[in-house]
Amino acid sequence: MMLQKTILSAVGVLLAAASLSQGFRVTLQSTQYKTGTVYLTYKQNPNSFIVQDSAAFSNKGTAIFSGKQRLPGGIYIIVLPGKRLSFDFFVDKGQQIAIKVDTTDFLNKTIITGSPENVLYVQYQKYVAVKGKQLQDARAAYMRSANARDSAANEATYNRLNKELNTYRADIIKNKPKSMLATLFMAMQDPEVPVKKPITQQDSLVNYNYYKAHYWDGITFMDERVIRTPFFLPKLERYYREVLVQAADTIIKDVDYKLLLARSSPEMYKFLLNWLTDEYINPKYMGQDAVFVHLFEQYHAKGLTNWLNEKQMQTISRRAYMLMANLIGEKAANLEMIDSTGKPTALYDVNAEYTVVCFWDPTCGHCKEEVPKIDSVYKASWQQHNVKIYAMLTEDVKNEWVKYTRENNLNNWVHVYQTKAMEQADNAAQKPGFRQLYDVTVTPKLYLLDKDKRIIAKNLGWQQLNDLLQVKWKK
Repeated sequence: MMLQKTILSAVGVLLAAASLSQGFRVTLQSTQYKTGTVYLTYKQNPNSFIVQDSAAFSNKGTAIFSGKQRLPGGIYIIVLPGKRLSFDFFVDKGQQIAIKVDTTDFLNKTIITGSPENVLYVQYQKYVAVKGKQLQDARAAYMRSANARDSAANEATYNRLNKELNTYRADIIKNKPKSMLATLFMAMQDPEVPVKKPITQQDSLVNYNYYKAHYWDGITFMDERVIRTPFFLPKLERYYREVLVQAADTIIKDVDYKLLLARSSPEMYKFLLNWLTDEYINPKYMGQDAVFVHLFEQYHAKGLTNWLNEKQMQTISRRAYMLMANLIGEKAANLEMIDSTGKPTALYDVNAEYTVVCFWDPTCGHCKEEVPKIDSVYKASWQQHNVKIYAMLTEDVKNEWVKYTRENNLNNWVHVYQTKAMEQADNAAQKPGFRQLYDVTVTPKLYLLDKDKRIIAKNLGWQQLNDLLQVKWKK
């Protein structure tokens, strides 16, 4: 079992406990431990633990977790010395909790006092222990069925047991609607689609719209307790990566609504904004960097993320400024460069149906592999469709650049570069350089612009760019 301090990779933010005055105290007693470190943890996904606190067992078998601020609600896990044994319990309104743990039988011999929520939770755990074994046996019997009759009988048994489990959960939701267990049950539910077996495209569309509209039915974004459960983060990831249409405008509209809902729950608001920033700072799909820029402009830049430290804000700000000028659909920044003879040659001077902007360097190994391939497809296909290549040298290697373009017959490309004096003049005027304007951190880097110099695509390889152009020409 591995313990993990954080799971938010990009911003690395640990969510702070709610700032209330009473504080918390969890006292752990065990006759089986007289020494060793025990951890108070929680999960935000099924595969890793986040450490909230740690304590050492005294020679009297007591370990105490305590803090001046209240412990945020959720499912917490005690990881015992050796990190092989653990058990979970609820934390909600009751913050003075005593636990007598017996590792010989966690379920029946461990006693939790000071937290009424755990009475209901323990009852459910005992019920599930029995019902889960029955379901497992019924499934095994079904797999061993020798004929259709046995198969049908065992399937009916499994369905009956599963229905009983669902009824138990539904009764808790109905009879104990304000309990934490009811909140978790509602959050775990997946909406049932109206068309069980879709036949037509319209059936599938109806199912999708219903599923999306009811995906969050069991979760209120004003309740932070679900953050510290193993199912909320996977549900969030699935929604934004699979359920929601992967268009930047659609995502932006949705995240604004979710963050508005979460504003009355500071911990939920922090969690959502941290995760969304982490998710879209380096997006998986072209064009989704617009989501990150939106988050920066509407939240980070307006001082609505005061829990971030200076270094974290610098990282976010620097990345946002690298992306602002090169979003899909926006006009590309003009590049006012010179060619190898010293003639001024600006990007906007290039008259073409499509313009491929290529940032490259002849001393870059990957560029040496890709540039000849780009030239081949250019001469074989692109050139015939009034496509032009505006190729920008990224490093101060003019002699190698001139030599390479001549030896490799890179004819009809618009080859340009920036002198040191030009760069210094831009810096003195506080004008952003081409690296910031076009997010040039690696080479080769390709952009596809339309005839009005609007960005159609970026960060694609030459094959993907060729496929995109072929589709456009067919249309």
